[in-house]
Amino acid sequence: MAQFANEYDLVNGVEMREENPEHFHIPHPLLKKYLSVGQFVELRVDSPRFSTHPDAPAACACPVCAGEATKPIIGHPFPHSLVPVTGDPVPSRGWGEDFWVQIVERDGERLRGRVDNYLYETRLHEIEFDSHIEFSLNHVLSVHPLHRETLVLCMSPEEIKEFAVWLGTLNKD
Repeated sequence: MAQFANEYDLVNGVEMREENPEHFHIPHPLLKKYLSVGQFVELRVDSPRFSTHPDAPAACACPVCAGEATKPIIGHPFPHSLVPVTGDPVPSRGWGEDFWVQIVERDGERLRGRVDNYLYETRLHEIEFDSHIEFSLNHVLSVHPLHRETLVLCMSPEEIKEFAVWLGTLNKD
């Protein structure tokens, strides 16, 4: 797996889901099973060296789950090559960062992807736009909606049934 500066590491989505099943959702293993070259997935990088910045609000609510956010995570809603949006500069504070990569190689559970966002915290973690990083299926936090239909079409009828049952449970979490 890739090594990053300042003890940054890729977040394991499976572990995050186990720690917070009510609010942290990841793609079903069947979606990840059929990921292939050219598709976009979202990853997160974070470092234990940094925590909430001193001027951060005392009680910050996560906009996704309304839970308490002990450390901000900067996000990129779209891969840059699909929607070339450049955000306002953010001061480097050691925050975690969600970003998109385009898969360029797959070998079983191991993947290599091209970073497809200009990251805010590059100065600290040294992950740059267009660089290649290695990761596993456990690091995948999201599959871009552009690819979901293609992935479902790869599934066998039994897998589609399993996937449909899982989809039916999502609103119950």
